Amino acid sequence: MKITDIKPYPVWVGSRNQLLVKVETDEGVYGWGESGLSGREMAVIGAIQHYRNFLIGRDPRRIGALWQEMYRGQYFEGGRVLTAAISAIDIALHDLNAKFLGVPVYQLLGGKQRDFVPCFGHTEAYSQQQLIDNVRLLLSSGWNVIRVGIPHLEREGESEAHIFEPRESIATAAAWLTGVREAVGLEAVLGIDYHHRLSVAEAASFCQRMPAGTLDFLEEPIRDETPEAYEALRSMVDIPFAIGEEFASKWAFMPYLERGITNFARIDVCNVGGLTESMKVAAIAEAHYIDLMPHNPLGSICTAATIHLAAAVTNFAWMEVRTSPTEALNFYDDELFPMQIKLDMDGARFPVGDAPGLGIDVNEELAQSHSFKFWEAPHLVRRDGSYTNW
Repeated sequence: MKITDIKPYPVWVGSRNQLLVKVETDEGVYGWGESGLSGREMAVIGAIQHYRNFLIGRDPRRIGALWQEMYRGQYFEGGRVLTAAISAIDIALHDLNAKFLGVPVYQLLGGKQRDFVPCFGHTEAYSQQQLIDNVRLLLSSGWNVIRVGIPHLEREGESEAHIFEPRESIATAAAWLTGVREAVGLEAVLGIDYHHRLSVAEAASFCQRMPAGTLDFLEEPIRDETPEAYEALRSMVDIPFAIGEEFASKWAFMPYLERGITNFARIDVCNVGGLTESMKVAAIAEAHYIDLMPHNPLGSICTAATIHLAAAVTNFAWMEVRTSPTEALNFYDDELFPMQIKLDMDGARFPVGDAPGLGIDVNEELAQSHSFKFWEAPHLVRRDGSYTNW
C-alpha cells in the first residue's frame, strides 16, 4: 500500500476555519486528520504541501517512521506550524490504517480502557446571576464538571471585544466565582480558563481573593514560554493548574510534568504531533500521576481523535467539548460530517464505539466547495492603548 495524495481542505464551520486533511492510497483506503493551529491555517497548508512532496509513494503503515522523518528530516525541527501539519497527517494515517484493518483507532493505541469519555462544559456570562443560572442549567443537564470563561465586562462607549484590563477582570471574576460556589455547593467541579491573559502577580492576586476550595482548576492563567514563571506562581497559590494546550511536543510538556507545575495536561492532539506524540505525552504524565484533560475546541475530526486517545489511556480526567446547553458557538456541521461521534443521552460524555477508524467521515464534495476565509483573533488592548494577550 502506498500514499498517492495528501489533500488539505480549509472549511468554514460556524465562526472559524477548520483545516481538514485527507490522505489517500493506491488501495482506495483513505484517512482524515485535522490541524489545530486555529487562525494560521494557510501556514500549516504550506507545511502539509511540503511534506506531501516526499510522502507520496511511501507506505502509510509505517506511522511512527513517517512521523520521525517529518519531524527530524530538517535542520529546524519542531515548532507549532510544523507539528500542527504533522498532527493532521498522523491522525489521518491512524484513521487510514485502522480502516484498513477493520478496527477502531484505539485498537492501534493498545485497546480501550473505558466505555465512555466524560466531558466538561463551558459557560460565560455578563453578570454573576447569569453565570449562576448557567452553571445550574449545566448541572441539571448532567454536566458536573464546568469551566467558566473570563467574565464579560462592558462599559459605555467601549468595545469589550477589544479591551481587557486584567485587574478589573480578576476582581470581578473572583467575586462571581465565589458566589457560584456558594450557590451550587461543593459537589460540582468548577474551574476557569484565563486564556493566558494574566501576569504572575495578577494570577496570584486573583487566586488569593477567593476562599480556599472555590476552584478545582485554573486553566492557562499566564503564558507558557517560561516554566520558571509558572513555578513562581505555583509557590503562591494552591489551586490545581491545567496547562498545555499550546504545547507542540513532548519536550514542551516535560518541565511542566517533571517539575510538578501542572496538575492536568491540556494536550491538544491536533497540535502536539497527532496520536503518535500524544501517547508519549500520556505515558510521561502517567509516570507523574497526572491526568490528561484534552483541549478540543475544533471540530468533528479533532473530537473523534481525542475520544480515541482518551479511550486508550489510563490517566484521563475530562475532555473539552463545545456543545453544552450554554454554548453559543458552533463547531460541528452534520452536512459536512455525515458520520461523526455524538454525545450520548446523558449529554456530558461520548460513547466509545467500535466503528473502524476514527468513526467519522467527511462530505468531500462539500469540503471542496469551501474556500478559505480570513479570520483573526481579537487584538486586545488595555485602555492605555498597549497590546495584551488574547
